[in-house]
Amino acid sequence: MQGKKFISPGAWFSMNYPSDWNEFEDGEGSFLFYNPDVWTGNFRISAFKGKAGYGKDVIRQELKENDSASLVKVGTWECAYSKEMFQEEGTYYTSHLWITGADDIAFECSFTVPKGGVVKEAEDVIATLEVRKEGQKYPAELIPVRLSEIYLINEAYEWVVSTMKQELKKDFQGIEEDLEKLQQVINSGKIGSRKKEEWLAIGITVCIILTNEVEGMEWKTLIDGNREAPVLQYKDRTIDPMKLAWSKVRAGEPCDVIEEYKSVIINH
Repeated sequence: MQGKKFISPGAWFSMNYPSDWNEFEDGEGSFLFYNPDVWTGNFRISAFKGKAGYGKDVIRQELKENDSASLVKVGTWECAYSKEMFQEEGTYYTSHLWITGADDIAFECSFTVPKGGVVKEAEDVIATLEVRKEGQKYPAELIPVRLSEIYLINEAYEWVVSTMKQELKKDFQGIEEDLEKLQQVINSGKIGSRKKEEWLAIGITVCIILTNEVEGMEWKTLIDGNREAPVLQYKDRTIDPMKLAWSKVRAGEPCDVIEEYKSVIINH
C-alpha cells in the first residue's frame, strides 16, 4: 500500500495509511486518522507493551472474554475481530475492532464507519503494521509531520513570541523582518549557551519564517535512531532547525539567524 507512513512516537511501530487521511488529536497513547474532506471512517490505533509473548496473549484473552470476537487474518496478522453497532444523534454507525500483536507488543485498532461503510481501508492499513525492534538500527526516515512535532513547533514559536514581548516589547509576526528582532535577543546574551530547548526554539522559528516566506517548504518528522524531530523539506533538501542555531552554539560558534536564513534562501 502506498500512501503516507506513520512511525509512532518512541518508534515502537510503523504503518502506512491512505494519502488523503490526516492525523488528528486523540486520547493519550491513541492515534486517530481520517479523511477530513470526505469522511469514510475514523481509524484509531493504540499500542501496548508487555512481557515477551504479550502480543499473542492479548489476542487469546480477547477471544476468550468477548463472545462476539472471531479469529481473522489481516495481511500476515492474526486478529481477534468483533464489531458493534451504535446510534448517535439518529445516525447508525458500526465500530469494527481488531486486537492483534506480536512479541511484546499488542495493538488495538478500531474503524468507526457509517452503517454499511466499507472496512477495506482499515484492513489495508493493519496489513502494513510493522513492529520495530528495539536495538536494531533503522535508516533515517522523513515521514509526514506528526501531531507530536506540530505541538513542538507551536510551543517553540509561542516561547519566541512571548520572549520578544518581554525583552524587546515588540510584536513578532513570523515574517522575514522579524529576524532582526530575533538576532537582537541572541546578541543580548539572554539565552545561556546550554539552553538546548531555547536554541531549538529559535531554529524552529527561523524555519517557520521560511515556510511563511518561501512557497513549497513543508514540515516533516525526522526519525533517526533516538532522534524524532521536526525538519523542513524543500524539494530535495532537508533543513534541520537544530543545525540553524543549537549546533552552532554547542560548537562555540556565533549564531547569526539572518545569515542562516539567507543561506537557505540563496541555495534554493
